[in-house]
Amino acid sequence: MRLLVVGSGGREHALVWALSRSPLVQAVYCAPGNPGMREARRVPVSSSDVPGLVAAARDLRPDLVVVGPEDPLAKGLVDALQAEGFRVFGPTRAAARIEWSKVYAKDLLSRAGVPQPEHRSFDSPEEAVRWVRSLGGRCVVKADGLAAGKGALVCNHPQEAEEAVRALMVEGRFGEAGRRVVVEEYLEGEEASALAFVDGECVVPMVLAQDHKRLRDGDRGPNTGGMGAVAPLSHLPASLADRVRREILEPAAEALCRDGARFRGVLYAGLMLTREGPKVLEFNARFGDPEAQVLLPLLDCDLAEVLWATCEGKLGDVRLRWKPKAAVCVVAAAEGYPDSPVKGRTIHGLDAELPEDTLVFCAGVDQQDGRLVTAGGRVLNAVGLGPDVRSAREAAYRVFGQVRFEGMHYRTDIGLRAVHSAGVER
Repeated sequence: MRLLVVGSGGREHALVWALSRSPLVQAVYCAPGNPGMREARRVPVSSSDVPGLVAAARDLRPDLVVVGPEDPLAKGLVDALQAEGFRVFGPTRAAARIEWSKVYAKDLLSRAGVPQPEHRSFDSPEEAVRWVRSLGGRCVVKADGLAAGKGALVCNHPQEAEEAVRALMVEGRFGEAGRRVVVEEYLEGEEASALAFVDGECVVPMVLAQDHKRLRDGDRGPNTGGMGAVAPLSHLPASLADRVRREILEPAAEALCRDGARFRGVLYAGLMLTREGPKVLEFNARFGDPEAQVLLPLLDCDLAEVLWATCEGKLGDVRLRWKPKAAVCVVAAAEGYPDSPVKGRTIHGLDAELPEDTLVFCAGVDQQDGRLVTAGGRVLNAVGLGPDVRSAREAAYRVFGQVRFEGMHYRTDIGLRAVHSAGVER
């Protein structure tokens, strides 16, 4: 098979890495990719350029196109490619609406009886402010549209909540994406990411993962695109995954079908594990970033075969297998991230052999005069593998003894909650 992966970040590098290991795969292309993806042949077309990507597919004639980011899904790339006769892993624009419209997702889940926080949607900032005051200010204000994973503002008091509403709806912090908002109650509990392959009918869950959204240790600072992840969550009850499948993932997939938007691809539920049980914070219509960077190295079967079966509606014939290991991903970010990341800093240490049980997936990188340099906010993903989370953490952080760039910063507590919850010493 010849495959075309769309995207340029760490998630796409993890996809390229996993697919290039398949004996079924002859060549992997990535549009636009980045210079750190040495397993792929790069195609100089932006992941947001739908006509350009269709033209590239006509030239390359891939057997399968794999769409990584949310933006091309929302712009209808899958629809455009399928109209040209290409096989595509990823949902249509209608099915991806579960991610690109928070208002639609909330309505869909209500109709499907899926547990979620109490919430209301607003087109008027004045009405939104009145409701956040009624909640006492402790709430989450979310942009309706796509905001690169940064559109959820967690508020702890009325002034903060009112400022969040005005920042999105009046000042336009996220442009048109924030002109309409969802305000939901603040939930207490532990967060988890539940991802599943879905072929329209069959839902096959992956092991649970956990993202770390906040910029700084101790879950402090602003929300980011994700500063690290850990999988599996072995400290949680074994029955939880099945409950999430039955109560959340399958009802959501069935509701999309009833709406005439059959979902094929990866369906991702961001969960809060409350005392009443798991509740959905949001849905994504693709692999998470950085969840993909821990899930794919743990997958003990051929990813290309799984993606092909998903597209063919034959996911029921595939049995997912997982390595008896843990994985931890730590994101190395550029100075100034998330507001104004500094670009052009030389990245050192990637040419040497990496420490044992580690991987590095490149994200915001470019090439200048033969050198890899920083070119975005989240620059590198250091992934460690081990028999447990403690060992995987140690492996991931060993990478930063070798790989570095000026201004590099990262959280030092990725996966630590899972370690402590499992009763393992740090």
